[in-house]
Amino acid sequence: MDPATLLGLLLAFGAMFAMLFLEGAHVSSILLPAPMILVFFGTIAVAVAGGTLKDALLAVKALPKAFTGRVAAAEDRIDRLVSLAEIARSDGLLALEAEAQLEEDPFLARGLQSLADGVDGDSLRQQLEDDIATKDAASQVASRFFASMGGYAPTVGIIGTVVSLTHVLENLSEPDELGHMIAAAFVATLWGLVSANFIWLPIGARLGRLAQLEQERMELTMEGLLAIQDGSQPILLGERLRAMVPAHELRSGPAASTAPTSADLNEAL
Repeated sequence: MDPATLLGLLLAFGAMFAMLFLEGAHVSSILLPAPMILVFFGTIAVAVAGGTLKDALLAVKALPKAFTGRVAAAEDRIDRLVSLAEIARSDGLLALEAEAQLEEDPFLARGLQSLADGVDGDSLRQQLEDDIATKDAASQVASRFFASMGGYAPTVGIIGTVVSLTHVLENLSEPDELGHMIAAAFVATLWGLVSANFIWLPIGARLGRLAQLEQERMELTMEGLLAIQDGSQPILLGERLRAMVPAHELRSGPAASTAPTSADLNEAL
C-alpha cells in the first residue's frame, strides 16, 4: 500500500483546520449541513449527468484503489521476465505454458500462453498493444470522472452561495443576524473549493498516475515477451529492460549487486 494519497489529504485538511484554530474560529462554523449537502451531492449528480451510469459505477469501484493501490516494482517484473527467458532457452517456448498457468498477472499469463501456442511476433505485438490500450482506456475513465468532479465542485459551491445570499436579502429587516447569515452563505463556496482541491482533483490525479505506471509496466512486459520470443539472452534482456526504467524506480543498494558484470555479458555473447 502506498500511503501518499491518504497522507496528503490528512495534511491538507489538517492545515485548513489549523488555520481555523489559529484564527480563533470554531470548526462548527464551516461544518454546516445545508451547503455541504448541496456541494457534495450536487457535484456527484452533475458528474454522473456528464457521463454514463457505467462510468460512475466504474469510478466508485476504482475509488479504493486511490488509497490502497500500488504497482509492482519494475525490478520484480524484470527479474520474472529474465527467469522466463532462461526457461525458454533451456526448455523451449512450449515450457512457458506451465508458467502461464501459474502466473497471477492476466496480461503476462496471456502473453506466455501465446508464446507457447507459437503466435508470430507481429501478431503477438498487436495482441499485447491492444490489451494495453484497452486497459489504459478503462483506467482513465475513473480518473476523468473525479477530475470532472473537481471542475464542477467550485461552481456548485458558488450556486450554493448565491442561493444563501438570496435568503440573506430576504431578511434585511434583521440586521443582527446579517453577519452570521452572510458568513454561512460563503461556506458553500468554501466547500466547493475544498472538495475540488483537497479531494476530487487529487484522487483523479492519483488514479491517472497509477494508470500510467500500470501502462508502463505492461509495455515493459510486452518488450520482454517479444525479446523472449526472439531468443534473447537472459542477461542481455535484463540489461535492456532495466535501461527502459527510470533509475529511481529500480532497487538500489545491495540489490544492485545482482546486475551483470562485463564478464557475464561477454559470456552471454
